[in-house]
Amino acid sequence: MDLERQAPDGGARPTGGAQRGGSGVPGGRRRQRVSMADVARLAGVSSQTVSRVANGHPGVIGSTREQVLAAMRELGYRPNSAARALRYGQFNTIGVILFNLSTIGNSRTVEAIATHAAAEGYAITLIPIDVPTQDNVLGAFTRMGELAVDAVIVIIEVHLLDAGTVTLPPGVHAVVVDSDAGDRYSVVDTDQAEGARSAVRHLLGLGHRTVWHVTGPQTSFAAQRRAQAWRLALEEAGRPVPPPLHGDWSAESGYAAGLELAGEPDCTAVFVANDQMALGVLRALHERGRAVPGDVSVVGFDDIPDSACFVPPLTTVHQDFAEVGRRCVELVLRQIREGGTTPSGTDLVPTRLVVRSSTAPPR
Repeated sequence: MDLERQAPDGGARPTGGAQRGGSGVPGGRRRQRVSMADVARLAGVSSQTVSRVANGHPGVIGSTREQVLAAMRELGYRPNSAARALRYGQFNTIGVILFNLSTIGNSRTVEAIATHAAAEGYAITLIPIDVPTQDNVLGAFTRMGELAVDAVIVIIEVHLLDAGTVTLPPGVHAVVVDSDAGDRYSVVDTDQAEGARSAVRHLLGLGHRTVWHVTGPQTSFAAQRRAQAWRLALEEAGRPVPPPLHGDWSAESGYAAGLELAGEPDCTAVFVANDQMALGVLRALHERGRAVPGDVSVVGFDDIPDSACFVPPLTTVHQDFAEVGRRCVELVLRQIREGGTTPSGTDLVPTRLVVRSSTAPPR
């Protein structure tokens, strides 16, 4: 593109981005869009380098990147994502479908997905499902199929993916979180079973005869997997299996379960399926005069930031939500870049037991 072009009167008229059209031009011509070539000219680099900066490509020297970004700011340049999508066949956007963003696990997983996607030059489009019905799930998939996304990460319970009417949009790569659907989809999940086993082994190793359990919702895959592992660990150790108490992930439901446990004189140890319910259990035991860990040892699951500040500080199973999010993004980007069909299978993220002051040998 020439730096100047001939005006009708024979004179020269500048054509740089900063001088294009606008309200200051007689007749009020519409301002022309600043092009990538304009940015390249002002920054003194090639259009290919500008493209790499605009797309977040890592292979650009820091000083050059800053030079290009400064030119973009001066000219008011905005990358044309629609044109880029038509040219390269991708939108640099990952869709996320989930139920219940209010739970700590889901919110931290979404945060990690957004962070790692942004680091790779991708945005996320979030579609929450208020009520986990089959129709709502189908509607979310249908809507996602209409949006400009290259891949979708699904954070919903596996039983909602069972119906044949629920299918992923054609040509869109997918990863499912917190599910046992590894025979149909690519799955990334925390090692729920090993985390629960480590909690039970810890309590039995302290000398407790058995371990009681407060479960999460019966519709939750994570809760089911933790409860199954708790039961199996007791059976393998030849210990009695107490009847489980059911919660809904909330501290209120943990409090209600804790009041029941406080009335069980044989209860000296309890494994709670998440830290929020464990907080409710701690309060109930305290109100009923059952000391923790003197009378009852308590282990949670998640290792939320506040768990170290409970009274007493909570022994719990650490989940690496950031790693789950990172692996989700890594997997969908690998599918996008390599093409082909979406591979099935489950990628398990390890857990670890964090021992604090809420567990001790029985009296």
